[in-house]
This record gives sequence, structure tokens and C-alpha cells, in this order.
Amino acid sequence: MKKIGMIGVGNMGGAILRGMIASGYVAAEDVMACLHSEEKRQALAAEIPGLTCTTDAKELAHGCHMIVLAVKPQVLGAMLDEIKGEINDRALVSIAAGWTMNMLTSKVAGTTATLLRVMPNTPALVGAGMTAICRQTTLSAADLAYAQGIFDAIGETAVIDEKLFDGFIAVSGSSPAYIFMLIEAMADAAVREGIRRPDAIKMAAQAVLGSAKMVLETGKHPGQLKDEVCSPAGTTIEAVEMLEKRGFRAAVQDAMAVCAEKSRQMSK
Repeated sequence: MKKIGMIGVGNMGGAILRGMIASGYVAAEDVMACLHSEEKRQALAAEIPGLTCTTDAKELAHGCHMIVLAVKPQVLGAMLDEIKGEINDRALVSIAAGWTMNMLTSKVAGTTATLLRVMPNTPALVGAGMTAICRQTTLSAADLAYAQGIFDAIGETAVIDEKLFDGFIAVSGSSPAYIFMLIEAMADAAVREGIRRPDAIKMAAQAVLGSAKMVLETGKHPGQLKDEVCSPAGTTIEAVEMLEKRGFRAAVQDAMAVCAEKSRQMSK
């Protein structure tokens, strides 16, 4: 039996698959992936030697102990119905937004499958993801530790209560989009100042990357780091004042509030 099965190898599923193999956490020979088309199956098998690829989800469920469910939320229900006869004694790991533990439990009722809910974000594509792992799980201790290792291979993880998942989605799951908008806006402004667009994008992105590393590695409060950049009567404090006048903080917080509320609605 394979150690891990991956149903769905889109952007997120592909990032998880490639990350755990590239990191050495699991050998390609111990993984099976299920794709929806024969063409994609052949392409992935050629890309990752040793990986077993199939277009049959039931075949994967029959042959793997831990199954990562990386299909879109709107098709997860049908997928679980399809493989239900093969999931006894299997550990199922769902990354589907909006699917709560209660919903997953109801869907696999009558089986002995165990369940874990997780929520990764798209920077997992470059090994810099942030994944929430639900504290409420029916996985065994050994399976839970193994599952967490999968997501440690593509970034950082945090074990949190399920009631906090909506907030996590707002602060981490959806926030890459906010940061991409910030980088784009900064680059546009740099272009207006005469800087070439490729250089402007690189400068803005590196500033965001470096600033994030400072927060993580220095342990200082972001407010303190901001103050350290703001020299008296300098350029930065002028920019900070304008951001405050335009409601920068309030806009970010309001955006996160509606994001979290949308997540709550999706779980109903």
C-alpha cells in the first residue's frame, strides 16, 4: 500500500505533491496521484519518475493509506461518494475551503475513515506556505504527525481550533491576493517615477519579502519596525501619514472581516 495518495493535482495539490517529494519527506515511489485526464496523467508521470499516476479515484483510495483530498470544494462531495466504498481504515486529509469537520464526518458516515481538515495557502507553490491544521481531528497521533510533516515540507504550519479557521483564511489563506495588490500598486507608483516596470516589480516584491523576514526573524512588533524606518521629518513618515489619512489600516481590516464572513457563509 502507498503511504500517500493525492486526489487532485491542480495548483495547490501540485504544490503539496511536488513539495513533499522534493523535500525528501516521502519518496515518489510511495505516492500515488489521481488526475482527471489521461493526458495530464502521462505528463505528471513523466515529470516525476517513480510516481504512480491514475485517473481512477477508487483505485487510489484502495491502494493508499493517507489520502489528501485536493479537489475543488464544489466537487468534494461527489468525490467522497465515489470513493466511499474504499475508505475504511484510511486517513483522509481535506484542504477544501468551507468543508467543516462536521460536514466531512457526515459525508463519510458508515465508514472507519479518519479525518483531518487543513488549510494551506498559495505560497506553498514556492515552499513558503502557511498551513492551518485543525486541532479537532479523528486521525491517530501517528497519522496526525505524519500529515503535519507533509505541510511542514511546503512551509510553516500552525495547529488551531476549527472555530479559528475563518480568521486564518482572512489573515493567511486569502491574504496573498492583498499582498499582490500592494506589490502591483507600489510598482505602478515606481513606474510613474520613471523606473522600468520589471525593475519596479522586483524592487517592490523584494521590499515585501525583506520586511516579512524582519518580522519573523527579529521577533520585533511590526509597529516597532515601522517606527525604526520613520526618521524624524523624513520621507517615510510622510508616506505613513498619507496611508493613515487614506484609511490604509481600516481598509485592510475591513477586507479581512468580509473575507472571514464569506468563509463562515461557505460552511453553512
